[in-house]
Amino acid sequence: MAQRLQGKKVAILVSDGFEQVEMTEPRKTLESEGAETVLIAPKQGKVKGWNHTDWGEEFPVDQTLDQVSADGFDALMLPGGVMNPDNLRLEPKAVGLVKDFFAADKPVAAICHGPWLLAEAGVAKGRKVTSWPSLQTDLRNAGAEWVDQEVVVDHGLVTSRKPDDIPAFSRKMVEEFCEGRHA
Repeated sequence: MAQRLQGKKVAILVSDGFEQVEMTEPRKTLESEGAETVLIAPKQGKVKGWNHTDWGEEFPVDQTLDQVSADGFDALMLPGGVMNPDNLRLEPKAVGLVKDFFAADKPVAAICHGPWLLAEAGVAKGRKVTSWPSLQTDLRNAGAEWVDQEVVVDHGLVTSRKPDDIPAFSRKMVEEFCEGRHA
């Protein structure tokens, strides 16, 4: 099997409370396609996943927000979980990192509650997106066109609604990450 993402480096931005399967399954897909994934968080050590209704596993942080910039990566993935993006929206460096990926026209993939960061970063305006249904008003207020679809692709931005959408999300994410910059 050809590894379509060989040589690509993908940032995965999380804080405690990310929906575990929304990080682990897309990450497995990225790595199986040859990408190097880097788990980034506000703090060193470990971050704790959320497994549907309770705390999940802990995962080692590869780099902190203080150690990275969009320049060092080819693409960005934003898992969901209610706590995760809500925490990250309060981290100026996290919001700045998201803005920098968009400013560089690099592909971004966000699932479930992950698109909250797009609204906070001011990059949702004029974009067609989907998300967990409770975010639709926030995304519309941020200037996005929100739709209820399994996966939406808009000029290098991939969004999906929920864990059930992970297979479609992962397929489209790989396609967009293979294409690279979307100037």
